[in-house]
Amino acid sequence: MSVLVSDCGDAAVRVTFQTDDRNHAWRSAHRLSTWLDTHRDRQQLRGTIATYDAVLVEFDASRTDHDIVRSLIDIALGERIDETSGRPPRQFDVPVVYGGEYGPDLQHVAEQQGLSAAEVVALHTAGPLTMRCYGSPAGAPMLDGPAFPQPVPRLTSPRPHVLAGAVSVAGRQAVVSARPAPGGWCVIGRTPRQLIDLDRTPLVPYAPGDTFRFFSISADEWSSYAGALDG
Repeated sequence: MSVLVSDCGDAAVRVTFQTDDRNHAWRSAHRLSTWLDTHRDRQQLRGTIATYDAVLVEFDASRTDHDIVRSLIDIALGERIDETSGRPPRQFDVPVVYGGEYGPDLQHVAEQQGLSAAEVVALHTAGPLTMRCYGSPAGAPMLDGPAFPQPVPRLTSPRPHVLAGAVSVAGRQAVVSARPAPGGWCVIGRTPRQLIDLDRTPLVPYAPGDTFRFFSISADEWSSYAGALDG
């Protein structure tokens, strides 16, 4: 595996892990992110953002510079970063009303995949999906997608408004909307669980490496499952 370190603007450095093993790249990126966040005060780091194969390292440009931050990254890469560092993964069980007004694109996804709507739901609820990183807006959990026969195309015309709690799929990924926002992913359902709490620290209870298990409920059960998401 090769590692590419590059400047990103005047106050950040990007570290990209280049390998055909996507899981190895993802684990390496998030281990580096955890290590740097633990040592952030050493070189005036503002924080890190880890994705599927890269880490954006942001710093205070008035107190440090790219070269010093690169040196810290070299130290981190030269150490044996503990794979077990951080809290153990948690599983979140997420109730979903599929189809109808809650999932207007369910039938479209079924037809695109050559499946029935029930088969799409069965695949989406078949097993835990791993969270890979935070998405937008407001830290939406970006998840591995269900084992559909083929990638799911995005909508040709994105929606100007997608409700919080929308359960969507696109490509080989899945997501749950944490806040209302425009979106071009296919919405197949919606959960009554509230993902974000502005009075909580952190604002969301999940983190990369956690898993989400979806299960189907009826519209009549919506109110009985309403409340904060918890693992």
